[in-house]
Amino acid sequence: MFMQPIGRDFGIGREYFGFAIAVQNLLFGLAQPFVGAIADRYGVRRVLVVGTLVYAAGLVAASFVLLPGGIMASLGVLVGLGLSGTTFVVVLTGVARLVRPEQRSLAFGLVTAGGSFGQFAVVPMAQAMIAGWGWRGAMLGLGALILVVIVAAFGIRRPVQEGAAVAAADDGGLSRALAQAAAHPHYWLLNAGFFVCGFHIAFIATHFPAYLVDQGIPASVGASALALVGLFNIAGSYLFGLWGGRHSRPRLLAALYGARALAIALFLLAPLSAFSALAFAAVFGFLWLGTVPLTNGAVASLFGVRYLSTLYGIVFLSHQVGSFIGAWAAGRLYDTTGSYMTVWIASIVLGVAASAISYVTRDTPAATPVLRTAGSTA
Repeated sequence: MFMQPIGRDFGIGREYFGFAIAVQNLLFGLAQPFVGAIADRYGVRRVLVVGTLVYAAGLVAASFVLLPGGIMASLGVLVGLGLSGTTFVVVLTGVARLVRPEQRSLAFGLVTAGGSFGQFAVVPMAQAMIAGWGWRGAMLGLGALILVVIVAAFGIRRPVQEGAAVAAADDGGLSRALAQAAAHPHYWLLNAGFFVCGFHIAFIATHFPAYLVDQGIPASVGASALALVGLFNIAGSYLFGLWGGRHSRPRLLAALYGARALAIALFLLAPLSAFSALAFAAVFGFLWLGTVPLTNGAVASLFGVRYLSTLYGIVFLSHQVGSFIGAWAAGRLYDTTGSYMTVWIASIVLGVAASAISYVTRDTPAATPVLRTAGSTA
């Protein structure tokens, strides 16, 4: 929603804005393993507070920029770094330590659904802010809103035995965990599948509203589509989390990625209208972040929860590399060809590939568990 008003103000093409969002996603991902390690050692709450402050600073700074480079520095760099301290990698680790192993997938799904409800609620709010205050005022409003995370962070208590687990980290446990993950082929298959997830999400989230406007669909439909993605992902995240506790998580991932490829293909084949756009958003929304509880649950099943922030952070880096390419390449191709069709086709091919990769993935525990019980009790 911000792409076109910012582009008009600064006279920049979609590639530039897309590249700023791509840098945001890449920094977000590059910082994730390190932020995850800090959360493993010092606790989730501290990381959330610092991440929120940096996130808010980036949004506020964006509202005052006078040159295009300021968009890169604020939305690209500051928001990217802030996101790394406020996302699922950090939050789900705190949740994993408070529930029994058989409850993790469901708990992850519930938390992911909460994030989706936020998207459903905030997208129309942001659209109203842009309409009433302009994009700069909307950035200020969203910067104030994100500070609510700090209030929530103080409700997170440090697990009682976490201190003992942190002390154990000084004996080389993290090094062993990283070595074990690096030697496990199915860990890398999870990385590959999550790369495709990032590509899909960044492309749709960054470019779908503009794509609809290009085709003569009102801008309000694009905002409604993103809100529908959040709404339907509430059900999707919950159900995939629930199913992940009962069935094979890799097989569910295979079905999810295959369904994404099919949904995109049907959307492109059907006549485009406001109805078809909203229907696609609803279907894709159901599939949007169901990958999160399934992938996080698979990593926890393989290696336990002691170093989950770090190990899932590495997988999430793969997701964000995909996001970088999805956000930037789509803008680049649009500016050079005037069309998103190449990216749509690539999305279908990648979805089929991720489905095949996930089908052969297994999430059976590693032969030598990595401190699987330390820090797992509240």
